[in-house]
Amino acid sequence: MNPLNSLTTPFIIVMTLVALCYAWSCAVYPYKPCRSCRGIGYFRSPFLRAIRLCRRCGGTGRTLRAGRRAYNAAVRTRHAIRRAQGRNRRDDDR
Repeated sequence: MNPLNSLTTPFIIVMTLVALCYAWSCAVYPYKPCRSCRGIGYFRSPFLRAIRLCRRCGGTGRTLRAGRRAYNAAVRTRHAIRRAQGRNRRDDDR
């Protein structure tokens, strides 16, 4: 038995579990607090106490997580490919 194999197998299993847990958490909780405003959605001026909305999140206090952004991009690409295939099929039928 190769010692490298005995170390690699648990590592692969752990990394697979981590990836699955992250995918699940991105599906259940797609948003995270905004880094810029720390999830509040606005800034207050120090003197006049005026409120200014956060430019990064648009005042919502939330931004999409990286995993969810990648998933959304993959879904958009898949839909675009399917639409193109459907157009090609319709053109071939004529």
